[in-house]
Amino acid sequence: MRLIAALIGVALLTAVTVFAGTTKTYQVTGPVLEVKDDMIVVQKGKEKWEIARDKDAKVTGNLQVGSKVTVMYTMKATTIDVKAAAKAGKKK
Repeated sequence: MRLIAALIGVALLTAVTVFAGTTKTYQVTGPVLEVKDDMIVVQKGKEKWEIARDKDAKVTGNLQVGSKVTVMYTMKATTIDVKAAAKAGKKK
């Protein structure tokens, strides 16, 4: 009985750990317009997408202006500013 309880506990802990770090991933594909150590600019249609990157970003191939790339990224909040909700008007 203790063994079953321990196995269930380990399974739940593993599931929580796996799903806690899961974040939706997005992608953008197009030619590179600009490359810096901390960002890349990709042309998507008529729009320019500036995407931040850090030393942990994996790059395969020779990343340079003009190369066609597919960038996988996630959205991450840096600050959240909460405003008070607007009060509803009084009924007459």
